[in-house]
Amino acid sequence: MGTPRIGAIVWPTESWPAAGDTWRRAEALGFHTAWVYDHTAWRGSTPWYDAYATLAAAAAVTRTVRLGTLVTSPNFRHPVPTAHAVRTIDHVSGGRLDLGIGSGGRSRTSDGGILGGPEWSPRERADRFAEWTDLLDRLLRGPATTFEGEYYEARDVLTGPGCVQRPRVPFWIAARGPRGMRLAARRGAGWIANPGGPLDPVEDTRVQTERLEEACDREGRDPADVRRLLLTGFTDEPWLASPRAFADLAGTYAALGITDIAVHWPRPGTRWAADESVFEAIPSAL
Repeated sequence: MGTPRIGAIVWPTESWPAAGDTWRRAEALGFHTAWVYDHTAWRGSTPWYDAYATLAAAAAVTRTVRLGTLVTSPNFRHPVPTAHAVRTIDHVSGGRLDLGIGSGGRSRTSDGGILGGPEWSPRERADRFAEWTDLLDRLLRGPATTFEGEYYEARDVLTGPGCVQRPRVPFWIAARGPRGMRLAARRGAGWIANPGGPLDPVEDTRVQTERLEEACDREGRDPADVRRLLLTGFTDEPWLASPRAFADLAGTYAALGITDIAVHWPRPGTRWAADESVFEAIPSAL
């Protein structure tokens, strides 16, 4: 059992340059990663700034912390311009970008249907997720891509120098169902766990981890090669009650194979309200 790496989730609600100070603060505190949600809007929050523009700016004002999305989805992004932005940020950051990818939510509060058109069925959403991710993988590996799928196309797309990270920027796949788990096993440098539903969060994570490992076996992948990130903040667990509480929970999840943990920057007046002094102590709590 290793010690999990700790990441901060930075809310894209501050204008620049105040937001730049927050990203620099995440690095100075010692967080290994700093993540941002990729939505056009979320749960009525305003303002809500673009994730990719934010990451490019954050990359320019930081030096060591890894940066990433939690998560990018097909809801409003096409693989071709997404790949172009990803390569650019990877270069600006000097190879510090991680790309969290998920199938996306169906509600308008999570960008589902924001571009109009009919609502995607669960099967179509899963099909789009797989095709979107496979095409993005090809676009980032380059050097040129032509692709015609059921939902997405790319014609003679040139990648230039490609990504700084080879063969491409690491993918972190958010998944629960069988097809998503297979996609994580096939394409992911990491898998994102977001406990929820009727099970206790620890038990839910244990079950989902077993499913990931089964998917890796089916794909001929060593499960130990896939990192596992736990997204916290959506259960009643007291992650930010105290540094000790955080360390105890982190140890419980590390025993299940979790390698990375993401915690939200405290946000007063919301369910993510917390003592900021506890949050600042988290990187050295383990």
